[in-house]
Amino acid sequence: MKKIPAFAYMRTSSAANVGADKDSDTRQRAAIEGYAKANGFEIVGEFYDAAVSGTDPIDTRPGMLALLDAVLSNGTRTILVESPDRFARDAVVQELGHRLLKERGVELIPTTAPDYFTQDSPTAELVRSILGAVSAFDRRMTTDKLRHARDRKSAALGRRVEGRKPVPDTTIAEAKRLYRKSPKTGARRSLRKIAEELEQLGHTAPSGSAYAAHSIKQMLQRAGVYQGAR
Repeated sequence: MKKIPAFAYMRTSSAANVGADKDSDTRQRAAIEGYAKANGFEIVGEFYDAAVSGTDPIDTRPGMLALLDAVLSNGTRTILVESPDRFARDAVVQELGHRLLKERGVELIPTTAPDYFTQDSPTAELVRSILGAVSAFDRRMTTDKLRHARDRKSAALGRRVEGRKPVPDTTIAEAKRLYRKSPKTGARRSLRKIAEELEQLGHTAPSGSAYAAHSIKQMLQRAGVYQGAR
């Protein structure tokens, strides 16, 4: 039976627990390897953040950043960590970090609690509610700022200036379809190629020309499928 490739991630908070005579990374590695062996995973890479706080955002950690680069480059979509608190101790950091990985199609499995990030605990629901409220507030503030800016510009020009029209959902759905891997080659179309094919299908920018590559990237990010620069 073919094994599922996975990366191992370890973290130690205190510099006092880092070194050849310490057992933190040894314990974490043993737990991860034991889980992998029992559940059909093959560890294809190991990443370690030594003396990194569990409250630090995951995208500020050297080891995790290197892991994310590896995830996006070789197709491995599973990360094994000893326990949820080895990933992050702070509930908000945990949720944001897990959300970042999930958006990239990556599954995070703590070996001591494999279902931790798939079950809706009261804490997770509370954190998500808070994050959702903050996100909605940020969007409203941004919308208000843009509206006031358009009002000022309209007053100065003596005519109404409208904001950029949103990309239709049908266009985003078509871009998502075109971004899928070819069943024959396993390759994806480039962003520029997707823009060309969208234009042929009648999906164009408000100017009537083909969408720019960065616009295609934004569509795919909005759809939650973008896997990296192309």
